[in-house]
Amino acid sequence: MSDLTTVLEATGALAGVGGLGYAKGRAPRVYWSLVGLPVTWGRFTVTYRSTMDVCGLTVQPSRLRAFMARNVARREVQPVPPKVRRVRGTSTGLRVSLRLPAGLEPADVAAASERLRHAWGVHSVSVVETKPGVVELRMTGYDVLGRVRMPRRAKAADMVVPVALRDDGTVFSRDYRQVPHSLTLGANQSGKSMYQRNLVAGLAKLPVGLIGIDCKRGVEHSSYAPRLSALATTPESAAQVLGVLVEEMEHRFDLLSEHHVSDLWALPAAVRPVPLVVLVDEVAELFLVAAKKDEERRDRMVMQMVRLAQMARAVGMYLEVCGQRFGSELGKGATMLRAQLTGRVVHRVNDKQTAEMGLGDIAPDAVFAATTIQADRPGVAIAGDTSGGWSRIRTPETSPADAAAVCRAYAHLTPGLPALAPFRPVAPIEPSMDDAPSLIKPRPVVE
Repeated sequence: MSDLTTVLEATGALAGVGGLGYAKGRAPRVYWSLVGLPVTWGRFTVTYRSTMDVCGLTVQPSRLRAFMARNVARREVQPVPPKVRRVRGTSTGLRVSLRLPAGLEPADVAAASERLRHAWGVHSVSVVETKPGVVELRMTGYDVLGRVRMPRRAKAADMVVPVALRDDGTVFSRDYRQVPHSLTLGANQSGKSMYQRNLVAGLAKLPVGLIGIDCKRGVEHSSYAPRLSALATTPESAAQVLGVLVEEMEHRFDLLSEHHVSDLWALPAAVRPVPLVVLVDEVAELFLVAAKKDEERRDRMVMQMVRLAQMARAVGMYLEVCGQRFGSELGKGATMLRAQLTGRVVHRVNDKQTAEMGLGDIAPDAVFAATTIQADRPGVAIAGDTSGGWSRIRTPETSPADAAAVCRAYAHLTPGLPALAPFRPVAPIEPSMDDAPSLIKPRPVVE
């Protein structure tokens, strides 16, 4: 009987170890919650003071504190580390709120983040300033970008579209009220199109108008036809669509003037026009011309896009510009247009200069991170903003069929814009079961 008990115990132990090993590879969230979080929390608690000391994140105590330690507590005066205000575990890592003592700044903690990562055995450590004197250490227990799974609570609402997952486990969203225009760069097979598919799938669920400009004969945007209010597939039609959009912008400014407001969202809901998002795929096709006679049309399109980027935010018109490369070599107006695009997302690029075009003017530290993205991880990108901050993100895998299905499901939300009616694409009609040919051979009825 004792031998059977020993065998059962050994079998159970082996099964438990094997289950944890399987969970570590296939279900990292489960493994982190069961094993990684308790171990990391304990290691952090035990080694916090010594780790902060060796990482140079301690300061000398005040004179009063040093006097009390020597004369009242009768102990040696020790350097003071940041005070731990709160420790909170999550499904992807550990969040620690620290109160910085006088003499330390958030940049000091951020500079030591790599040393803290190795000391506590976590995948990554990022530092976020929550308020003056308080920072939050966001530790990630495993590679959350290895298999991207968006949280269930991440849903599009009120011009905010969740697009990707950051490497600290939080959701990266496109907030058009905060960041009206954006530029997305990336080489072929870098995941740029997947990013745009996720964005379109989120926008399709909102009461907005989508305008596609895809001068590659619509190979990218044609599948979104049921949800598009307009689609331009050639430089000639793109010039016409941009002209209509500029006229629409001027009409909306007249509406704001009549109601004595300066923003679309300040208008009464009854008269408020629908927001418009202009999706430009491969912006270089709008700049490059093959003949001198096309230069006038190119200059007019560039001027119209610059005007939209400068003023259209106030009237609820937003730009999403994509391309492989976007710099001054495209021609006059390219640099001016890029300066108006606040949001920047750079996928894997072929050269450092392209990364500098997208991130060098707003987040110089992110340029090196963009040039180290691996080719076998499509969808990974560096997202920066004009505040100088940046983060590593990855979009979940979404096939063209999935994005097209979402556009068909929400086709009823497509607004009717009379000025853009000539450019509205014709959605392909899917064959129904009633129209399918019968496989049963008819037999004549003989009386």
